[in-house]
Amino acid sequence: MKEYPSYLNLFKSGELDKRISILYEKLSSCDLCPNKCKVNRLNGEKGICKVGNKPIVSSYGPHFGEERPLVGKNGSGAIFFTYCNLSCVYCQNWEISHLGEGDIIDEEDLAKIMLILQIWGCHNINLVTPTHQVPFIVKAIKMAAEKGLTLPIVYNCGGYESVETLELLDGIIDIYMPDIKYMDDQVALRLSKIKNYSKVVKAALKEMHRQVGDLIIENGIAKRGLIVRHLILPGDLSQTEEVIKFISEEISPHTYFNLMDQYRPCGEAWKYPPLDRKITKEEWEKALKLAYKYGLTRLDDRRARFWI
Repeated sequence: MKEYPSYLNLFKSGELDKRISILYEKLSSCDLCPNKCKVNRLNGEKGICKVGNKPIVSSYGPHFGEERPLVGKNGSGAIFFTYCNLSCVYCQNWEISHLGEGDIIDEEDLAKIMLILQIWGCHNINLVTPTHQVPFIVKAIKMAAEKGLTLPIVYNCGGYESVETLELLDGIIDIYMPDIKYMDDQVALRLSKIKNYSKVVKAALKEMHRQVGDLIIENGIAKRGLIVRHLILPGDLSQTEEVIKFISEEISPHTYFNLMDQYRPCGEAWKYPPLDRKITKEEWEKALKLAYKYGLTRLDDRRARFWI
C-alpha cells in the first residue's frame, strides 16, 4: 500500500538511495539545470549558480506569505536556498540570489532544518529556489525521513528546469510550484540571462503536471499537485496572455494559478525601463480578465489585495 507523502514509498523501497547516487554523479559534470555548465562541483568547481558541493541556506522558518493552501494555520515551512540558476535583473530576493547571503551547511544540518519545521507545526517543506541544490536536498529528505519526516515537499522554482532532473524527482516532490516568467526568449535572455526559456519552461511544466496532476486540497491544505505562479511585469514584458493561454490549453484549465500583482523595482531593475516602476491598476485588471477569458478560474484568493 502506497503512503503519502510519496517520498516515503521510495525511501522504504530503497529507490531513494539510487536517485541520490545518480544526482550526485550529475554534479561531476553538472547538468542539473538547462544551463549545463559541465563543471565538476564535487571538486568544488562552480558554474553560473556559484554553488559547489555543499548546501547553502539563507534562512528558514514558517512562512505566511505563500498561497493560502500552503500556509494554512501554522505556515509553510520555507527553506530559502542561496543563489539561483537564473540571473533576473529585477530579482526580489537580490541579497540571497545574487549576493550570496547565506551559510554553507552539511546535508545532515539540512535534514535537521526539515525536522525542526515539522516540529514547529508547518504544513509542508517549502524548498525556495532548489534547482541547483537538488542532490543535497534529496539526500537530506532521506535523512529526515529516517527520523520521522512526513510533510509534503514543495518545489518552489523559477521554471528553468531540466526534464531529466525532474524525472529523477518523480515520486519525491509532492507539490510543484514553478514561476512561469515569459514567453519571449529574447526578453528572457535580456532580463534573466537564460536561453530558450519558453521551450524549457513549457516542457518542465508538462513534466511536473504529468507527475502530480492538478492540486489536491484536503481540509484547506495542499497535499499534492501543481501550483503555477506568474508575476505580471510592467509593459507586458511577461507576455501574460501567452502564458495564460499555454496553461489553460496545454497544462490544465483546472490549474491552481497565482496571478501575482506585487512587482516592485528591485536589484538592477532601474536600468531596464519600464521595470523601474510598479504595474498599473489597468495592467492588473487586463491580466485578471485574461485569466477568466481562458478559463483559469482557480485563482489564489489572496490576489489583488493591493487594489482593494
